[in-house]
Amino acid sequence: MAQQIQTHDGRAPVVVPEVGGAPTAYEEPETGGGWVFFAAVMMIIGGFFGMLQGLSAIIKSGYYHVPPNYFISVNATGWGWTHLLLGLVVILAGFALFRGAMWARIVGILIASVSAIVNFAFIPVYPFWALLIIAVDLLVIWALAAHGRALAE
Repeated sequence: MAQQIQTHDGRAPVVVPEVGGAPTAYEEPETGGGWVFFAAVMMIIGGFFGMLQGLSAIIKSGYYHVPPNYFISVNATGWGWTHLLLGLVVILAGFALFRGAMWARIVGILIASVSAIVNFAFIPVYPFWALLIIAVDLLVIWALAAHGRALAE
């Protein structure tokens, strides 16, 4: 804070700024709100698609074709339940991001990271879809890590 020093001859007061004052608190810029909104919407949509993938694997186990001699042995029904439950968690976390919940940021970053890694393994099965999901996951991770608190205010 600045100090005002009164002069003896009636002139305007002199303002002397303080040197070495206490640092002010860091305020995150408000420009990241759109990115967090984008991440929340992508999580809700991605969770919905994950649930649809899970349901399709549970209902019709032969829906996903795994290439012969693939390095991962996949049980379609097990993957279906995993996608269904994780999709529900992602949807709930996406809605919680609109309120600025810290747990939703953490869940969003963790699940988007796992999703990017898992979809890397899906590249031989569904190349375009897997690469698209990896790109969206990376955008979600960046938005939540860089601007996660923007919608909390």
